[in-house]
Amino acid sequence: MSATDTLEVDPALRTVDVTFRLHRYNPETDAAPHWEDYVVACLPTDRVLTVLQKIKDEIDGTLTFRRSCAHGICGSDAMRINGRNRLACKTLVKDLNVRKPVTVEAIKGLPLEKDMVVDMEPFFEAYREVLPFLIPDGHEPTRERLQSAEDRATFDDTTKCILCACCTTSCPVFWTDSQYFGPAAIVGAHRFIFDSRDAGSAQRLEILNSKEGVWRCRTTFNCTDACPRGIEVTKAIQEVKRALIFKG
Repeated sequence: MSATDTLEVDPALRTVDVTFRLHRYNPETDAAPHWEDYVVACLPTDRVLTVLQKIKDEIDGTLTFRRSCAHGICGSDAMRINGRNRLACKTLVKDLNVRKPVTVEAIKGLPLEKDMVVDMEPFFEAYREVLPFLIPDGHEPTRERLQSAEDRATFDDTTKCILCACCTTSCPVFWTDSQYFGPAAIVGAHRFIFDSRDAGSAQRLEILNSKEGVWRCRTTFNCTDACPRGIEVTKAIQEVKRALIFKG
């Protein structure tokens, strides 16, 4: 290779300095949440979760956020990134506008505990209330409960929920009414309401027919847009509404 020859560098391997503007809050020292900026050398293929871990490891060890599998399965790292609910482990730097600061903050509508960490108990309490488990009819069977592919297809989409709370905490109704069950709980109920092996549909429909149930939905589609698993959340809510009208 001559001295004039140059090697082509894959743009995906070039680092770029990106400003991450994080919404910080420590209840022990802060009267209110505030923003702090961190400049990080990132690869375009870096995930936001990777960047947050780098900030915690190399710049500020006090940064607090949840993570577990880091592969979009556990749902623990749901955050608002540039104003949208996303999983930090599935959001790549190259898919963000890095010409201005990338904002990262906790999901809305749940009590803030520290930095990106919220109290998930109200979310899971609503989920438990809709009885998100199979309620079989009769005695324990001597063989497995069979189901046709067609019957399974009626609720297949809502089996994909990972309980990340992205849908519920993107809902403007939930932001203003913490008693509302929220999209994720309704999705959890849908999964069993339409399961041909289940005998608890009427009970779940009665629960969701309350003033804080499905009728609080305003069909803004925020929940569907926010779902990292691509679940048609709004469609599922509408199907539960129709079940209440025609089965109730």
